[in-house]
Amino acid sequence: MSPSSDDTPATPESQPPGSRIVIREEQPADVSGIAKVNRLAFERNGEAILVDRLRGDAHWLHSFVAVEQGQVVGHILFTRVAIDSAGAPPPVAAIGPMAVLPSHQRNGIGSRLIRAGLDACGRSGHVAVFVLGWPDYYGRFGFRPASSFYGISCEFDVPSEAFMALELSRGALAGVGGVVRYAPAFQDV
Repeated sequence: MSPSSDDTPATPESQPPGSRIVIREEQPADVSGIAKVNRLAFERNGEAILVDRLRGDAHWLHSFVAVEQGQVVGHILFTRVAIDSAGAPPPVAAIGPMAVLPSHQRNGIGSRLIRAGLDACGRSGHVAVFVLGWPDYYGRFGFRPASSFYGISCEFDVPSEAFMALELSRGALAGVGGVVRYAPAFQDV
């Protein structure tokens, strides 16, 4: 009896795109690849410049890359942000930027980068994460509009539905309210 196609081991050539991707923390050798990914994904230099400006800054928290055959094909950065609030605000982070090479988009790489970063933020004691992005995309991970759910707004003039929060610890944002402040480097993007 011959093995069915389901029993045949997958060769690298037969694996779906994105299946040979390794997600790991950024390393010094990744810097130029990260810049390239951000430039190509956003079709401009702003986000690549932002990442370079933040590297080594006190706001820098976690930076992950998606690597395929030694090439950086995706990147996500998490930075520390602060909530201007009447009380003592909890330790929180923000995603941004996140980019995947156009040739590698829609293969789950962004999702894997987000999950790796959220796990790292939780392990480093951050109780919530904010993002400015597409509600349909980030909603899949549990992000909700920050202003309507938590009474927290963004310092930038952005649509309220696009500024979202995810509690990593249940109730972490209850009663906090206020305005999220980003690192000064974000002002130039």
